[in-house]
Amino acid sequence: MYKVIKVTESEYEDFLTLPVDIYEKKDLMQKRSDEEQLLKGTHTLSRYFSFTAFVCYLDGKPVSRCAITIYNDKNEAYLGFFDSENDREAVKALMNAAEEYACSQGIIKLTGPVDASFWIGYRMKNDCFDEHRYFSEPYGVSYYPELWKENGYEVSGTYISNIYKKVDKSEADDEKYKKRYDFLMKKGYRIVSAEKKNWDVIIGEVYHLIMELYSDFPVFSYITEEEFREMYKDLKSVLDFSMVKLGYKNDKLVGFLICVPDYGNRLYGNIGISDILFLLKNRFRSDNYVLLYMGVDGNHLGLGSAISQVIFKELCRKKASSVGALIKKGKVTEKYIDSKVLKKREYVLFEKEL
Repeated sequence: MYKVIKVTESEYEDFLTLPVDIYEKKDLMQKRSDEEQLLKGTHTLSRYFSFTAFVCYLDGKPVSRCAITIYNDKNEAYLGFFDSENDREAVKALMNAAEEYACSQGIIKLTGPVDASFWIGYRMKNDCFDEHRYFSEPYGVSYYPELWKENGYEVSGTYISNIYKKVDKSEADDEKYKKRYDFLMKKGYRIVSAEKKNWDVIIGEVYHLIMELYSDFPVFSYITEEEFREMYKDLKSVLDFSMVKLGYKNDKLVGFLICVPDYGNRLYGNIGISDILFLLKNRFRSDNYVLLYMGVDGNHLGLGSAISQVIFKELCRKKASSVGALIKKGKVTEKYIDSKVLKKREYVLFEKEL
């Protein structure tokens, strides 16, 4: 018999441990500490929303979970932290309960998966489930998209990750992008690598540019610079700063590309000695890099492709492959260095009118 419970402290552990039962260890990318803080209302971003979790039980065993996040003064909400066994009836019961609760709070539309916030995680993996999960990739099981569709959710957005091949010296320069780079340098632009000693200043510059450039992204929400710094406080310890490129004009940051060594899921969960050794080994000489965060002021045309050219020269020097991660389908960034793309992966965002 199925029973859906709105999570209280006595169900925290059932909510938190369900992903461990769903995923193989190599695929699990759960950040349990974030989930615990959200359940308790102590997360850095908790002041912006109410967070209500649900667990579906089958004969007393937890088999499906999700959470509804409702932002202050909004009539649209997010459904996230979805994990489930491949059980249609369980998911139907779970989503019905979550949707009924959302309706009771005046919500008219749900979007998901959104794990509480743009800044924590959103989107669902839609293909290539048998391939290596790169660092920060939205995780999910192959049957998840169909379960959402069966419960009335429709795709509202599609995202692409470009899987780039390793580039040798003969391929390092793309003539079109090289010309743009040379043109911009003559116009007084600078593209430089970040330096660890200046990171506290750089992260502030990046914050202000992101707030301006990302504001029209689906599910984007404003946060303060202090909150942004808190959310990304650990980034400094895992970066290879030679793979963080900054574009300046008249000493003002107008573009950036932050690439992270591909740690897979080794930085999630309980980190042991082997994971620390893996981090130390791969931080400065990874076989694969994730092109994770990019932003370019729209008034500086061509800068994005010029920064991409610089990054691919670094990748050539390191003899590494790369992933252009989580690009909104149809955006110009999907086409950057497209001659080096081996294949693509797809991710989706759903919505449902209540």
